[in-house]
Amino acid sequence: MEKNSVKAYMEYSEEKFTKRIIYKKGETTAFVLNFLPNQTLPTHKHPGTEVYLYVLTGSGTIIIDGTETTVTEADLIHVQSEEEMSFKNTGSEPVSLYVVLSKIPSELYAKNI
Repeated sequence: MEKNSVKAYMEYSEEKFTKRIIYKKGETTAFVLNFLPNQTLPTHKHPGTEVYLYVLTGSGTIIIDGTETTVTEADLIHVQSEEEMSFKNTGSEPVSLYVVLSKIPSELYAKNI
């Protein structure tokens, strides 16, 4: 067993959003994305993997294949492998998203930024 606290991975930066890896086990990775107001995650895909996001704190807008959806604390989102996604913190408070990738498409997806 391995136990962690997501709060330890909720680190924010004035320059850009942060990504903090919690687990990288085999083909799966779990991490926290942290956004201050107006920070964005650029549009991208996760080829060959399923993405599961849980909104830990705050609210914002997730864009899936061009469709905008408002998300708030405790929302769960599933993004399929070929869907394009992006995110923007459109609220006034910090946002943290807990993310699980069912398969790591590339080692670049499993690194802190």
